[in-house]
Amino acid sequence: MTEFLEPGSLVRHPTRPDWGLGQVQSVIKDRITVNFEHAGKVVINGSEVVLTPIFDRPGR
Repeated sequence: MTEFLEPGSLVRHPTRPDWGLGQVQSVIKDRITVNFEHAGKVVINGSEVVLTPIFDRPGR
């Protein structure tokens, strides 16, 4: 799944909706750094967590 993510992509964490919308900062192999609205910068192991891509934001 990490092959579809790139810096600037918008995502949500599937089990942490309280973190809000996240923007991918970097993708290096399975390590995905995401800046979430309510959790700040988090490094995700892409082999363990499949982030949900957001292709359309309401209100835009």
